[in-house]
Amino acid sequence: MGFFDRLANIWRGFLSLWVSDIETRNPEAVYEAAIDERVRKHRDLKKAVSGIVYLRNKLSAELETKERELKEVMNQLPVAIEDGEDEVALVLIQKKDELTQAIENLSAELKKVSDQAEDAKAGLLAFQSEIEKLKREKEQMMAAKANAEARIQIQETLDGLSTEADVKALDNVREHIKKLQAEADIGSEIQGDSLDAKLAKIKDKAANSSARAQLAEMKRQMEARRAAAAEGGAVKKTI
Repeated sequence: MGFFDRLANIWRGFLSLWVSDIETRNPEAVYEAAIDERVRKHRDLKKAVSGIVYLRNKLSAELETKERELKEVMNQLPVAIEDGEDEVALVLIQKKDELTQAIENLSAELKKVSDQAEDAKAGLLAFQSEIEKLKREKEQMMAAKANAEARIQIQETLDGLSTEADVKALDNVREHIKKLQAEADIGSEIQGDSLDAKLAKIKDKAANSSARAQLAEMKRQMEARRAAAAEGGAVKKTI
């Protein structure tokens, strides 16, 4: 094999791979092309079948005509013999033989063509069924392709979510929640040491101290009044 032959083979190989790649990437277009090709062949086959059917019908019509002519000859022949018309009778006999032979030939030809027509019609129907089957297959395969692509996409998405990524995400959430809890705790812890809290405590102590001073003063005044009253009573008794 020469250099150019090998180069041609390589080119055909690349071309075949390229075509195969296009076909696998466009399966719907491949199905449509196959269906269109079968529809075209179906039209051609239908024309061929119609030609056979036309020939069958033509032979059938010719056979009917010959049989009708033979029937007329068979009706005329006894009359010619009874009338003594031997020459006419001889002509009718010859015509009878010719028609009989023609009918035999037409019958044989008609049967042959009729069988061909039936086979052709059966083939036409089978071809039509094949087209319909291919159309259904196309719909089923396109649905299967869409389903497979969706499953692959889902699987790829799930594969992208690794276990490490899940653990890291959970750790981040846990850490965030713990930080929030610590922030809440530290707020409670420093609340007692804040300036406002100290002022509030002092205010509470001051208010308590003032109340206690007032209470002591009130007790002292009451004690003084009781002492004064007791002293006044003792003076009156002495007088």
